[in-house]
Amino acid sequence: MTDADARLVSHDLARQTLPDEPISAAEWQVRRDLAAAYQLCARFGWDDLVYTHLSARVPGVADRFLLNPFGLSFAEVTADNLVKIDGKGRLIGSPPYGVNAAGFTIHAAVHDARPEIDAVIHLHTEAGMSLSMLAEGLLPLSQHALRFYNRIAYHDYEGIALSAAERDRLTASLGSHKAMVLRNHGTLTCGATVAEAFVLMVYLEKSARTQLAALATGRPLTTPTPEVCELTARQFEADGIPPGSREWPALVRMLIT
Repeated sequence: MTDADARLVSHDLARQTLPDEPISAAEWQVRRDLAAAYQLCARFGWDDLVYTHLSARVPGVADRFLLNPFGLSFAEVTADNLVKIDGKGRLIGSPPYGVNAAGFTIHAAVHDARPEIDAVIHLHTEAGMSLSMLAEGLLPLSQHALRFYNRIAYHDYEGIALSAAERDRLTASLGSHKAMVLRNHGTLTCGATVAEAFVLMVYLEKSARTQLAALATGRPLTTPTPEVCELTARQFEADGIPPGSREWPALVRMLIT
């Protein structure tokens, strides 16, 4: 199959399966965190029918990660219905649902190329898609945006991500960053934990929304100096606790109130 042909395959990944595997206590915790992230996305209005996807690496097991069951809304995702899949696209066990082929392409690429990354979030929010259409990308206008100053990647649009050949180009675009704008498409964040990836997406989404709101006024905008922008980014990086860990418990508590 040529690369051009690969762009035309079904959005459903072929249902190749491997035998079921036991779920460790560590995996159950990751499953709970990932399911909470899906539920929070639904609550924030960040879902896109049954499309877009969040993933998390299965701890202690090589070449395994978790994705949403393709066909369920984000609000329907739970810790026990997440689908376990390997880097070749084979489902673990015999889940009633498969996974989105584009979701596999994007998430498998990042998990394979970045062993330090355990969670990846890819969304199509209105603000994120609008930002992805702007030639200038994310501007250093707000304090939230300065978190990403010189620390955000851009990947040019190649069509729906059904081509395996795009995986290397996507991860080359991402490089060592933890946030990326997929041009004409949406946004992506990743992190060492679900908490980090999710909280980065919160700040990226806020940065996009505030930039769009400021641009819509048509008024002149102020931009901090490059020195102040870099200082602010480093201040965020110098926080003494793991990224996202301060905010994540409060976010999870939102789901039980």
